[in-house]
Amino acid sequence: MADPIGVGIIGCGYWGVNHIRVFSDLPQATVVAVSDLRADRLKLAKQRFPTVRTYQGYEELLGDSEIEGVVVAAPATAHYAVAKECLLSRKHVLVEKPMTTNIEQAEELVAIAEEMDVVLMVGHTFLYNAGIRTMKACIDDDGLGRVYYLHATRTNLGPIRKDVNAIWDLAPHDVSIFNYLLDSKPTWISAVGAKVLRNSREDVGFITVHYPDDIIGNIHVSWADPNKVREVIVVGSNRRICFDDLNTMGQVRIFEKGVISELAETGSFDDFRLLVRDGDIIAPKIEASEPLKNQGAHFLDCIRTGTQPLTDGRNGLAVVQVMVAIQNSVARNGAPVQVDREIRTVPLPSSVAANRRVESPIHGVSLR
Repeated sequence: MADPIGVGIIGCGYWGVNHIRVFSDLPQATVVAVSDLRADRLKLAKQRFPTVRTYQGYEELLGDSEIEGVVVAAPATAHYAVAKECLLSRKHVLVEKPMTTNIEQAEELVAIAEEMDVVLMVGHTFLYNAGIRTMKACIDDDGLGRVYYLHATRTNLGPIRKDVNAIWDLAPHDVSIFNYLLDSKPTWISAVGAKVLRNSREDVGFITVHYPDDIIGNIHVSWADPNKVREVIVVGSNRRICFDDLNTMGQVRIFEKGVISELAETGSFDDFRLLVRDGDIIAPKIEASEPLKNQGAHFLDCIRTGTQPLTDGRNGLAVVQVMVAIQNSVARNGAPVQVDREIRTVPLPSSVAANRRVESPIHGVSLR
């Protein structure tokens, strides 16, 4: 068995501590060090995981030669700067969602990772959820028929963040799920938000996304709803599939029911009839697994084998492009906004060329 991969965690908040736990449990990894500006968070991490080294500055962590992969669990607005330094230090990077809050910065991270020949992966955790994978399989086997629309609800009382609004905090989950299920990206967006808590940023959002083939998606996110919901629904001509992340007894339910329209026997193009299909409700068996651990194991496998992650930098960039369109539509009170669909080649910083070398210290991988 190959030696464990040394992992560093930047950010010891709620998700950062979860990453420490997950990578500590994976036999193919060793959590070498963690960093956080807050001394109390480092103290807590040290109490729970006594063997890890702690640094207040992430620059010290990046200088640790035992670390090959880094998890960036800092606030969203810091993702770009921290992830960039990690990539330039020739570290493989798993950055929490959203990858950045700016399209140009996301494009730059993708370009740097490709030039430095290191893994850039984005933490769209629900794509490593067995329930979402089951939904995808149901859609791909053509049993769903034609997809009519998708609907997602992601509500709870907080937690209220200080770096981004509820839309940037919650909607990337559902955007990434929709893109994954449809193998596509929206063409245009219409979205509205509200500051119902008199907060300085939107805490409620209603988002409509339009995909190719006239498929409509709707996303509702909220920090102000006392009913916690984590639900994704796909309605097709033959089936309705419901994913309920909070239902431990039946995370996915398939309704073998649907309705299609066909031309009536009169032959008139204006004379259609509806055919309703009725059937059973099925709850497929789903093997229990922790999505965050699945994601971590995938990150390690990509480092070791050099394969492209499911949620690589370009996947993360596609979500950022949608999120920026949502942001622009909210600023225009719901006016439709086209989604930037280009993947541009951006000029790389001069520091990239300066940091190139023939041999990488990471498993001896060539850096061109």
